[in-house]
Amino acid sequence: MLQLRGHHLICLHFFKGQGYSPEFIVNLGEILKKAEADEQIEVVSGADDICNICPYLKGKECFYNSESDQEIQAMDRKALELLELSLRDIVRWPALRGNIPVVFQQWSQEFCRACDWRKACEKNDFFNQLGYEKTLR
Repeated sequence: MLQLRGHHLICLHFFKGQGYSPEFIVNLGEILKKAEADEQIEVVSGADDICNICPYLKGKECFYNSESDQEIQAMDRKALELLELSLRDIVRWPALRGNIPVVFQQWSQEFCRACDWRKACEKNDFFNQLGYEKTLR
């Protein structure tokens, strides 16, 4: 069973082969393959199967920048609120994917605009189909 934190339940849908390191990219790809193969996903708090390979993870905390851990926790809470999920819920990728169009406008306005990964997401067809450009207006 995969373990994913809140914001990864949304952002992983926009993965396009970029990341912090080659190992991180391979790990993301493997997780996405498992999710798309309908492996169960447990909603967790804090570092998850994606974070575990991240070079910025020290212990259980993200050190991408001085505010990143608090920012990520806020993103996780908002993602769970928008997706109407709770910690320890078990979800499936197709159900999550079906909910992304419902939550995308609010999510993108609140988090995508200032995200360092936005340019990578803009290369993803699904991200563009959801109309990110429209959320800028």
